[in-house]
Amino acid sequence: MDNTDEYLYEFKGYNFEKQIVNIEHLEKMEDFEIKDDDVFIVTYPKSGTIWTQNILSLIYFEGHRNNTENIETMDRAPFLEYNIHNLDYDKMPSPRIFASHLPHYLVPKGLKIKKTKILYIYRNPKDILISYFHFSNWLITLESTDTIENYLEKFIDGKVVGSCWFDHIRGWYEHRHDFNIMFLSYEDMKRDLRSSVLKICSFLEKKLSEKDLDAVLRQATFQNMKCDPRANYNSIIKNEIGERDTGCFLRKGTIGDWKHHLTVKQNERFDMIFKKNMKDFPLKFIWDINDE
Repeated sequence: MDNTDEYLYEFKGYNFEKQIVNIEHLEKMEDFEIKDDDVFIVTYPKSGTIWTQNILSLIYFEGHRNNTENIETMDRAPFLEYNIHNLDYDKMPSPRIFASHLPHYLVPKGLKIKKTKILYIYRNPKDILISYFHFSNWLITLESTDTIENYLEKFIDGKVVGSCWFDHIRGWYEHRHDFNIMFLSYEDMKRDLRSSVLKICSFLEKKLSEKDLDAVLRQATFQNMKCDPRANYNSIIKNEIGERDTGCFLRKGTIGDWKHHLTVKQNERFDMIFKKNMKDFPLKFIWDINDE
């Protein structure tokens, strides 16, 4: 792909969101200075990034938990590769929390030698596909697609921001021993938020009182996040980035929405490609709310 694409900027084999990426920033990314107590949330797009940014903001910042500070989640846990609000990352108070959609080979070199913790949140790719389809049709900086059929082809070919989902998750999992990383599924978080937050706290070595834990859980539900302007970027999208006519930032946040959108034929095609690409892959995927 060449970089004349209106929506995608390809850098070292990976697609960035062209209209918001700073190329100079990308070129210096591998030398970005990492601190031992930094925390990274790594996801493929539409896998629960904002949710996890919000959870970590609630765990780490008392002012976020008790609503005494009105700082947007986007600034509490900014994207490393998309510095939308031009924050000075060096001046962020420790521990710094970053979100990223980067593949394993583009992250700062320091992540391999520091004690920095990485939380990789993964989600079943059929739900990602549907969520991404709607999101791309809403956001003006992403290319809209007329049908799910056409979007399915784009997604499978990796011709979207974030490139190929299969490469992203396999790359991170196969290089997991290079990093201090924990994998957690979006679906497990949906089905049992309490034990997922406790798992996250244990990995981050953060101890919360019962009262604080309850405050995190209460504010990290999908419905409450929809009502919290710090976590729901509707107004940021509207005022700073730009939207097409219909859509919303936090749409459904469910498991198994793909069943309402994919035809039998599309689903079979996806299953075939999934089996071929994810053969012998040990992480388990939950495709339906009722899966055991």
